[in-house]
Amino acid sequence: MESFNDVLDAAKQYCREHTAEATYQYYISGLEAVSFENSNCVTLLVRNDFIRGILEDRYTGLMKAAFKAALGFDVEVKFTIPQPDPEEEAREDREERLPVGQYAFTFENFIRGPSNQFAFAAAQAVAANPSGAYNPLFIYGPSGLGKTHLLHAIKFEVAKNHPDFNIVYVDCEVFTNEIIEAVKNGTTELFRQKYRLADVLLIDDIQFLAGKESTQEEFFHTFNTLHNAGKQIVIASDRPAKEIKSLEERLRTRFEWGLTADIQPPDFETRVAIVKRKAELLKLDVPDDVADYIANHLKQNIRQLEGAVKKLNAYYMLEGISPCIGVTSTAIKDTLNDTQPIPVTIEKIINEVARTYNLLPSDIRGKKRSANVSAARQMTMYIIREVTGMSMEAIGQEFNRDHSTVVYSINTMEKNIAKDKHLKEMCDDIIKNVRT
Repeated sequence: MESFNDVLDAAKQYCREHTAEATYQYYISGLEAVSFENSNCVTLLVRNDFIRGILEDRYTGLMKAAFKAALGFDVEVKFTIPQPDPEEEAREDREERLPVGQYAFTFENFIRGPSNQFAFAAAQAVAANPSGAYNPLFIYGPSGLGKTHLLHAIKFEVAKNHPDFNIVYVDCEVFTNEIIEAVKNGTTELFRQKYRLADVLLIDDIQFLAGKESTQEEFFHTFNTLHNAGKQIVIASDRPAKEIKSLEERLRTRFEWGLTADIQPPDFETRVAIVKRKAELLKLDVPDDVADYIANHLKQNIRQLEGAVKKLNAYYMLEGISPCIGVTSTAIKDTLNDTQPIPVTIEKIINEVARTYNLLPSDIRGKKRSANVSAARQMTMYIIREVTGMSMEAIGQEFNRDHSTVVYSINTMEKNIAKDKHLKEMCDDIIKNVRT
């Protein structure tokens, strides 16, 4: 063989053929050659102390066998970790001054796979060159798959490389509530300055703009101001822009100006990798069979995978119980039950309708009879009936109205929806949002 790296490649291939793929990917594939002293001691570089501990405790024998197969004679195997240099320490010092809690949501900690690779690459491109790559970047996919992680990763990376940038991250629901408060308090200009002076605007859950006409109007002008000034906009949604039914066409068009990237549920290998990575961050040793078990039972939501690992870590920290199949089965029992749709509460419906109509929830429950409040109240009663199946009498009790008022409201909504396409789309979007 020509070099030590050739020997190491052969040893890695041996390990890959004699262990689980997840083990190989997380503990062995990233090994780097350091030295081969006196032809009897191999030193390999691993990325952190936790991985070194796992390799020394569980895989030293495998590595010795691998090198014997490659070299034809026995060698000792040692592992070492990188030593920080001054530039690295300076970088870490800068990162410590970034907002607390952001480090977990970095590109480094994002597990890539076929289901999210394109969105990940697009997010990295935007972070490396704000407003020079894709503007806007529109990322969509079901809840719990990493959209928010990517938005925070962009924020973290831009803050690190451009400390002078004004970076604004906001959830659309918060954006909407801030508009309502600004109008009520006469502080609209301050609200506009907060968002229109951003160098990078990251807005999450944009689907909650659906049906909120005044909020859409405000965001439209905010979008135009930033885009015309060459500022970066990144948007996340649980669905493509074209499927947000009551979104104004002028906004839908603008969302599609740049690049659209989707994230889908991860495949089995990616789920295993996520479990392993979450365990590594907690310094918890999760056996391959346990990682496989979790990945086989929790298939749709990354947050559930993370929750399962955290629960196993709690068992280990509090009771000294190491992860095994039996413990894992108990740990994820509640999570498996939680995969069923969460019951939609009346309060959630009222809050969403109130935001759509730019009202307070108390307006809908109250006695006001203005046209806007009455329309919102009828919409609320109709959706409660559609989503929960509650009786007319029970709905009336929620609003201190008699049975006949509820019947009239629901019948009126049914007639209006049948002849008003925009109203139907607004209703459909509200129902989607409360079921999210």
